Amino acid sequence: MQLHVNSYGTYVHVRDKMFEVRRKTENGEIDKKQYSAQKVTHIIMTTGTMLSTDAIKLAMQNNVDIVFVEQDGDPIGRVWHSKLGSTTRIRKAQLEASLSKVGVRQTKTWLLTKMENQIQFIKDLKKHRTQHADFLNDKLTRMEALCVSVNTLEANRVSEIADTLRGLEGTAGRLYFETLSYVLPKDYQFNGRSSRPALDVFNAFLNYAYGILYSKTEKNLIIAGIDPYLGFLHRDDYNQLSMVYDFIEPYRIYADEVVFRLFTAKKVNKSHTSPLAGRDGKPGATLNAEGKALLITAFNEFMDNDPIRHRGRNLCRSHCIQLDAHQFANELIGKGENRKEEIP
Repeated sequence: MQLHVNSYGTYVHVRDKMFEVRRKTENGEIDKKQYSAQKVTHIIMTTGTMLSTDAIKLAMQNNVDIVFVEQDGDPIGRVWHSKLGSTTRIRKAQLEASLSKVGVRQTKTWLLTKMENQIQFIKDLKKHRTQHADFLNDKLTRMEALCVSVNTLEANRVSEIADTLRGLEGTAGRLYFETLSYVLPKDYQFNGRSSRPALDVFNAFLNYAYGILYSKTEKNLIIAGIDPYLGFLHRDDYNQLSMVYDFIEPYRIYADEVVFRLFTAKKVNKSHTSPLAGRDGKPGATLNAEGKALLITAFNEFMDNDPIRHRGRNLCRSHCIQLDAHQFANELIGKGENRKEEIP
């Protein structure tokens, strides 16, 4: 169970060794709900909400992840127990890999998987949109050529080809999002990716979905013993979760698919977002409480209750990320594909 606390003024504290969530309703009454600490896995706190130190202590005692996010879903930080997820040997190997061909190979794998997922998504769209076949085929051809370019790059360390990789990935992303916009209902078509703030409703939903995914990815890396700040491709800027941004690439398709489905199923309407000051005089958009509830419900259902075939097993998508994080850690220290990891 995940607790998403996003109503302004909501307070989370402890009562009878349980999390109690208190909020004031529209008629001024106090609504109280209690949740067992053994059943809660995450507490996501949006700005404008409150959390007691007793609740933090109870969360730490029960291995509950606490994540603080902006109103648009962008993570601010998290509270996590002080123990490492695993052996420091993994982190040493991670640093060595970042400066060797191991990092090059892994970075290419992540980017190629992301791009191949995007290509497959467009192919799936084409099956039911024959009227757009020429447009979609053109995008597919260009994106497949970019995959070939990534695959043929060679270097002794990622830094030698980082700019080229970013350029190829960025071009593929532009083609991909142009395609998604093209096939959306006209009222929700958009002009490329935008964030902080989103300049349109689709990007507002997508940004919030990515925010949820960032949090899940960071937690899985920590549990596997991987340093979320020590990346291969993304720059090591101050307090930047570079490895999270690297490792998340193959899984962005999960957020894309959930958001796209909501829009094409016409489940999104004007009541789900609020206007926001944009850039250069352009209006922006942000999810309100109704929009967040819609997205969070759909995203959790997609991630936790809809198994897919992965590494020879039927797993929900959340467990796929967890398994891959452990597999990555094992490969760093030479244990490879054959080691079996337990999925709780």
